Amino acid sequence: MINIPLPAVVTREDWDRARAELLAMEKAHTHAGDQLAAARRRLPMTRVEPVSVRGVQGETPLHQIFEGRRMLLVYFFMWNAGKPHARQCEGCTHSQVAMTDMVGAYLAARDVTYAVFSAGPLDEILAYRAFMGWTTPWYSTAASGTPLQTREGGDLRCYLQDGDQVHLTYENKWRGIEPMLPTLQLLDLTPFGRQETWEDAPPGTPQVKAGSWWRRDGRPIAQWTRTSEVVEKK
Repeated sequence: MINIPLPAVVTREDWDRARAELLAMEKAHTHAGDQLAAARRRLPMTRVEPVSVRGVQGETPLHQIFEGRRMLLVYFFMWNAGKPHARQCEGCTHSQVAMTDMVGAYLAARDVTYAVFSAGPLDEILAYRAFMGWTTPWYSTAASGTPLQTREGGDLRCYLQDGDQVHLTYENKWRGIEPMLPTLQLLDLTPFGRQETWEDAPPGTPQVKAGSWWRRDGRPIAQWTRTSEVVEKK
């Protein structure tokens, strides 16, 4: 067993004082987040040219993806065309784990539809969705052109519909999509945190490269809930 330095052991009274100091910092962080969200709600928006994506119903105009709601939240899933399930993006897979039907229902209650776009072939991305047991609507942007281009994937975008006109109101990437990753938020509450090398942690805390633990024995971690087949590392 690796000898890992542990936090100091103190009396309950001393712990309560230390916790109260941290709580003040947490409240300040929450209030700063509220101010940031308020500024985000005041962002201007930009028109999106008419464009279609391909789904199970065939070519579908972007405004129809809203399913009658005013807002649309889209995650752009990175796709490795022609590769088996085990070779698909572990980060994008991680981002979708918490996006259940129940989350979608709560978003819908606030006039928001959630969908996933990917530049991969439709048959491949739908096969992956089925393998993972997900039900969120997925669409292919392989033939959608410039209006829906992103990096290779991993971006989150929010759209607002006004009649048939769609506007882009917000987008983010990298750590900006962490609201989709509750695993990380929960790990931040633990003594060792995310255990990644970028973190400011006490000496001796176990750490690995950020995101390197999202894949195990050749597969994204979440796939081990769907199969027991080990994949050889390449």
